[in-house]
Amino acid sequence: MNQICGSIEPRVMDDDMLKMAVAEQGPREEAGQLAKQEGILFKDVLSLQLDFQNILQIDNLWQFENLRKLQLDNNVIERIQGLEKLTHLVWLDLSFNNIEAIEGLDTLVNLEDLSLFNNRISKIDSLDALVKLQVLCLGNNEVSNMMNVIYLRRFKNLRTLSLSGNPISEAEDYKMFICAYLPDLVYLDFRRIDDHTAGFIEHLNGSFLFDSMYSEDVEGNKLSYLPGVSELLGAYPFKLLLPLLAEPRVPVPPPCLRQVLASRNPSLLLSLICSKFLELSVCSKFLEHPDRYTIEVYSESPHNLNAIREESEMPAIEMKIVECGENITQLFNELMSLEMQLVEQLEETINMFERNIIDLVGLFIENVQGLMAQCRDLENHHHEKLLEIAINTLEKIVKGEFDEDLPDDVRALFVDKDTIVNAVGASHDIHLLKIDNREDELVTRVNSWCTQLVDKIHVNEITRNRRRVKEINQYIDHMQNELDNLELSDTLD
Repeated sequence: MNQICGSIEPRVMDDDMLKMAVAEQGPREEAGQLAKQEGILFKDVLSLQLDFQNILQIDNLWQFENLRKLQLDNNVIERIQGLEKLTHLVWLDLSFNNIEAIEGLDTLVNLEDLSLFNNRISKIDSLDALVKLQVLCLGNNEVSNMMNVIYLRRFKNLRTLSLSGNPISEAEDYKMFICAYLPDLVYLDFRRIDDHTAGFIEHLNGSFLFDSMYSEDVEGNKLSYLPGVSELLGAYPFKLLLPLLAEPRVPVPPPCLRQVLASRNPSLLLSLICSKFLELSVCSKFLEHPDRYTIEVYSESPHNLNAIREESEMPAIEMKIVECGENITQLFNELMSLEMQLVEQLEETINMFERNIIDLVGLFIENVQGLMAQCRDLENHHHEKLLEIAINTLEKIVKGEFDEDLPDDVRALFVDKDTIVNAVGASHDIHLLKIDNREDELVTRVNSWCTQLVDKIHVNEITRNRRRVKEINQYIDHMQNELDNLELSDTLD
């Protein structure tokens, strides 16, 4: 974090510092000379740069009532204060300071860009008034609790977030957690989030399906040269996309899931699945710190071999050896009992998660199947229109009323009605096959993802339990060996 530079004394903002900063950043040449003679009113200043000034305390900014941009980075500021009058502020940089808490921003209702990079902040809060916030930089701080991210859900305009360099950014599920709870985020840690949902739903809300339908459709591409088909194709991708963006009709979910499924857009649903998993993962104190109880019991171990070594009377030594052996046995029983309690509670939590994740994935599959059924209906309608255009074109060609120029391979389709009907039918079959394959792919991959996720959780818990039982046994064996190796001669000496 920032330190006071060299031997320079920390400073508080005063009029002299502000006047000098305004003069240095003001207009140059003739305009600058005029401004220097007449003076510049602080209320007219829109941007103020006060970086690298060794400022300890923010003060005397109340005169800059129309300020839009304020740069206070690379100082030694310890508290956010003195900004109450800067209600028009849009951009604020307080990076590289010694700030420990977010405060003093309640009046900055127009702030859009806030940088608190490289400070000492451990909790994200006190930003409620910043309803227009779009960019928030909190990298290189001390935020360690992932639940701080949930607080940021209230900022509907937030598109850029930086948390790299905080303890939470080291978590295995860091990116998935952020994207699940902040689905509208565009940039995370200075990188664009290209696909923040699970891999099996990529391209779900784009033209991928339409593009794949025509990528191998030779006959369909030939028919696109017919008059009126280009307009038909122009509207088709948008029509295919509408069911994916609309709210689909799904069965009423169980009461425990209704709130989770308030938004049923497929990609958002998958984000909610991820967030549901993470909620269940962090809600239990046993999942947050499953080994804490072991450390506490170890530190309070009842036996003390040093007490035996300090004894000089034989009866007392024998009595303490027996007592120490009993304490070791009691410790073993207590540790194993606590481990069994933890196993039972973790099993209950994991089973609850498994039931919920299966329900959510089932609802997602119902959504996909319903959407693909709508896509098939649209394809059938498209096929009918295309066939109608093709038959009309054939009739005009037969009557000699068709004046459009067509490529030779396209004109070859219009030798008779059967040929053109077969061509349109072949195009239709390819499209339906692509829709079926896309549905199968989505269903298969989401089921595979769900199975792998649940299996991984079970395997991790089994591994954790075995590791803990092994550790308990090793610890108890170590204490028992120390007791067994404690010779009477060592004690008497």
